[in-house]
Amino acid sequence: EHSERASSAFITMSSRKPGVSEPEALAAFVKEAGSRLIVVDARNPDFTLEPGDKVTNEKAPIGSSARARAVNVPYNRAEKTMDLSKIPADWIEAGGGKESVPVITHCGGGGRGQKAKEYLEANGFKNVLNGGGPEDEECWATFGDK
Repeated sequence: EHSERASSAFITMSSRKPGVSEPEALAAFVKEAGSRLIVVDARNPDFTLEPGDKVTNEKAPIGSSARARAVNVPYNRAEKTMDLSKIPADWIEAGGGKESVPVITHCGGGGRGQKAKEYLEANGFKNVLNGGGPEDEECWATFGDK
């Protein structure tokens, strides 16, 4: 019974992880961003390093071409780094450069999404929100198809 209750609470995410934006803020950000939006998926396709990403990969495949504005840039927990060269330079330029290009980070539920947001900000990106991830259905509904 306990695990069933925990998993249903986990899926509905009644309380968001620290730093995850509210769905209303994400929806407004996505609308304002339009075609300039970049979605940075901080999940790791190597499930031996991040076993939890295997679960969310089933709902939202990492690196799927169905998500035209998403790019997979794993947040490396051990090194606390990301390879920002994976974000297409022309996307950054088209969005007005690091200072203004609209970016939503996400992982499975928002923990690494927040670390990714902070890493991007430390590297000059100024217009970044943490979108949580597929585990947070309300947030995911606002940008999960981008």
